[in-house]
Amino acid sequence: MKKTPDPVMSDRCYLDNAATSWPKPEGVLAAMDRYHRELGVAAGRGATRAASEVDATIARCRLRAAQFFNAESSDRIVFTFNGTDSLNVAIHGVLRPGDHVVASTLEHNSVLRPLSDLRQRIGIETTFIEPEANGRVEPTKFRDALRPNTKLIALLHASNVTGIVQPIEDVSAIARQAGVLMLVDAAQTAGHLPIDVRNSFIDLLACPGHKGLLGPLGTGLLYLRPGIEQSVASLRQGGTGSLSEDDHQPDRLPDKYESGNHNAPGLFGLEAALEWWEQHNAGELRSHELTLRHRLIDALGGVSSVRLFAADLPDEFVVGVLNFVIDGFDPQEVAAILDHDFQIQVRSGLHCAPGAHRHQGTLSDGGTVRASFGPSTTNDDVDRLAAALRAL
Repeated sequence: MKKTPDPVMSDRCYLDNAATSWPKPEGVLAAMDRYHRELGVAAGRGATRAASEVDATIARCRLRAAQFFNAESSDRIVFTFNGTDSLNVAIHGVLRPGDHVVASTLEHNSVLRPLSDLRQRIGIETTFIEPEANGRVEPTKFRDALRPNTKLIALLHASNVTGIVQPIEDVSAIARQAGVLMLVDAAQTAGHLPIDVRNSFIDLLACPGHKGLLGPLGTGLLYLRPGIEQSVASLRQGGTGSLSEDDHQPDRLPDKYESGNHNAPGLFGLEAALEWWEQHNAGELRSHELTLRHRLIDALGGVSSVRLFAADLPDEFVVGVLNFVIDGFDPQEVAAILDHDFQIQVRSGLHCAPGAHRHQGTLSDGGTVRASFGPSTTNDDVDRLAAALRAL
């Protein structure tokens, strides 16, 4: 029996790309479908023709990712299962008892919670840098916070709450000069801003594959600068399809951090997404998202009951994210009404980043409503949201 399309889902207006991008490029869907229908074997676990094709596609995905971030070689790219997984591999792998970490208060819980866990379990020390009034951190404050036992600086590239871009190049230069490792959380910038790991003094870069890179859920990347792997312990140990006669975890990359079966269908989709990026102009897509952001700001600027955050920053300091509140409405209530009555999907709440909400004064109010744009977002989508908010 043919299923009747859901009119709510078919007419939906999707504005939650900072959580995960949608819709995915058709090539991503086709690649995952082909894996399941025609191949279906594990990676690195056989010598059949199907297994060889799976291995070749994953190797191609790794190479495309290395080229995307200008990594030194493809083995510098480790596949994980999401951005949180990448950050955990880096943080837990680097830090030892007594180490000191400097991070910003704006970090996502994917950084805050591993640091809290290690602080309680093994006694690491942490210093958190507050942002300035404009939402950006001052790089010299990271330098001033360094101690003899500082091992790591962790800084998000852009806030998932405000979309404000942080000066990672300046902070990375400070880290390199001090001999401290630099970890960048690129969850909100990979695919939205150019990232050159080789020339930006970045030691570790973590990001998901399912957001700005336009790949499927269940995929993530971790870049390690050459030589860093000697200082980063493996979180998991197990089968890698290599050196199977040895009961020690391989030291070579990427096997050191890729125990167990890969998410092969996910990596097929991610490879297709990275190929999509090679065929499109990243600058034009960034301009498209910022134009949409301006359009929404202009549409809501005259609505006195709507309070916008970070709406007056220049384009070079933001990505395609805008968060706001409506007087008299709980943020979750706004999101629920938008979804139920207008088929508009946004994100509400604290966005797993309590420090960002504390800085802008929305922590005790339950957070904000966030609209975030992607390559498929249109002017009509933005106008539809603005009209719905005016109706509220």
